[in-house]
Amino acid sequence: MPKLPLRIFFLVAAFTFFVTFIQLGMLTIALDKLGLSANSASLLFITILVGSMLNLPLFSMNAGPPRPTDATPPAVSGLIEQAPFTGKTQILVNVGGCVVPVAFCIYLLNHNPIDDTSLLLGITTVTALSYSSSRRLPGIGIGIPILLAPVAAALIAILLDPEHAAPLAYVSGTLGVLIGADLLHLREIREMGVPLASIGGAGSFDGIFITGIIAVLLA
Repeated sequence: MPKLPLRIFFLVAAFTFFVTFIQLGMLTIALDKLGLSANSASLLFITILVGSMLNLPLFSMNAGPPRPTDATPPAVSGLIEQAPFTGKTQILVNVGGCVVPVAFCIYLLNHNPIDDTSLLLGITTVTALSYSSSRRLPGIGIGIPILLAPVAAALIAILLDPEHAAPLAYVSGTLGVLIGADLLHLREIREMGVPLASIGGAGSFDGIFITGIIAVLLA
């Protein structure tokens, strides 16, 4: 599990990210497109920041020892404290990086009449791109190019449903990255020989949430 300095780093990074977006006015535009009020947006961000510190256990699975190529780099091992590997990997879900964004997707779907076909195509396209472009990062997890998924989500949302492009882009980007970069790579996590693996990663600064926000800005 991350040591305290790493947790503080992620919180500071996330706070800096949001403050920068607010100062530039981009985050305001994104929230306005999604129909959020200032109070609702503040509550969402606070929930994400607090939730980024929480990991909920889901299940454990048998796993093999780590390969030599999956050894944690010295620069990363100094920041991450890992429990001894016992032949099993505990799968966790990060509240701020996964649970809250998914819940927000459900909220958007309940408040926007998005066509089922457009939604399925959007999620499927981003899932395929996320799966094919994501790679294992030793000592960190699964990495994905930060702009690929949001750009794809924004473009397909504009093409399929211009009237509801913003919520469709957010949902497609968020769920597409969650499925393609995290869930479909669980088998590879089994082969990395790590004692713990968290879906949603570093919480609010994880690619799942960032992808959704950038996709909305581009839509």
